[in-house]
Amino acid sequence: MRTTEEAVTRADAVVIGAGPAGSAAAAFLAQAGHDVVLMEKESFPRDKVCGDGLTPRAVKALRLLGLDAEAEGDVPGWDRQSGLRMYGGGVVLDFPWPSLRDWPNHSVTATRSLFDHTLANNAVKQGAQLWEQTEVTAPVYLTSSQRRLAGVTYRCTDGAHGTVRAPLVLVCDGGSSRFAVQLGLHRDTSRPMGVAVRAYYRSPRSTMDMMEGFLELRRGGGGVAGRAGELLPGYGWIFPLDGGLVNVGWGLINTSEHFRSTNYRQTLDDWVAGFPAEWEIRKDTMVGRPRSAGLPMGHNRRPPVYRGALLVGDAAGMVNPFNGEGISYAIEAAAFAAEAADEALRTRSDAALAGYQRQLAREWGGYYTLGSAFLRIIAHPAVMRFCTEFGMPRRRLMQVVFRVMAHLTDRRSHDAIDVLVNVLSRAVPAA
Repeated sequence: MRTTEEAVTRADAVVIGAGPAGSAAAAFLAQAGHDVVLMEKESFPRDKVCGDGLTPRAVKALRLLGLDAEAEGDVPGWDRQSGLRMYGGGVVLDFPWPSLRDWPNHSVTATRSLFDHTLANNAVKQGAQLWEQTEVTAPVYLTSSQRRLAGVTYRCTDGAHGTVRAPLVLVCDGGSSRFAVQLGLHRDTSRPMGVAVRAYYRSPRSTMDMMEGFLELRRGGGGVAGRAGELLPGYGWIFPLDGGLVNVGWGLINTSEHFRSTNYRQTLDDWVAGFPAEWEIRKDTMVGRPRSAGLPMGHNRRPPVYRGALLVGDAAGMVNPFNGEGISYAIEAAAFAAEAADEALRTRSDAALAGYQRQLAREWGGYYTLGSAFLRIIAHPAVMRFCTEFGMPRRRLMQVVFRVMAHLTDRRSHDAIDVLVNVLSRAVPAA
């Protein structure tokens, strides 16, 4: 079908990018009976930065895809945890994941290499065509007026090139989204943006039953649980992985005065140097090299529906401003997009696509607005220091913070935290 001569392929939908958003969208659409072409410029397995820690929200998203064994941590390469350990202000607190009606009470971890490959294979099992080593080069329009997409052109590493004509294009090619830029959709620089850097280490902490989060990063001095060493900007994590590895990383938001002046990889080394010796997390136990990536937050590319294209996941800036989580939202948004696309294809009307934008606003819009405001406040080091030192010794207060930042509330409120988050999310304008 794909030769060195220009080829034309027809499909119901073309999905650009086989990350979590793209593979999930392709799976949902194929499951609904549509002919889907999923294009990925690299080949599997391939590595990506961040995302190895999958919160209960992401566990539920895996279940939506029918990946139940992976969601339970019951297959090789997938590990299960019961909660989150938080460090800050000289205090260490363990929080079990809450038992709620709408969400699982455990998390899982898996490397992005394994995770993305699993989701891509699942899309193929559902009936999608996966074209690896295939780069989308440009949009194709119905007419010269460029008011409505009719597909995409592509180029393969083997020299093949051509066009896929499809009435719908799902744009899932990540935070920099070259295709969205070609459509004229640029990132909203007023919305928050983060950078994260991570590395893998061989460590006995791979057997932990907890993910770990650090509200304070300190350079040297063994200041992980105490207050020794120089305070660094940002927040950090350790995720235990199956097979003896841990993912160690840290992130910083562009609202911080240190955003452009910080050497991210050096800061990772400086922070790790202060870990207790028994953790065995140090430069000589590092596996591979540190890698970094941007975190597009708070719906920072809009609108998510444009000229027959639907933007999903990082391409639309769907990362949670509170905690930097993006995978669960990418999969949830893929389900919303697929539902709207399915209706549009069956009715042969674009009117159904507007439902996707409305659902995004309804589900997360207010919460993301609150998250963006939160980031502006904690960007000031003195504020962050006060919040950490005042809040961490108060377990009940931190329980509220934990639930809010993890975005784990039941739709039908059954406790005070649900009421707080749900009322506030409805009271503010959608991001």
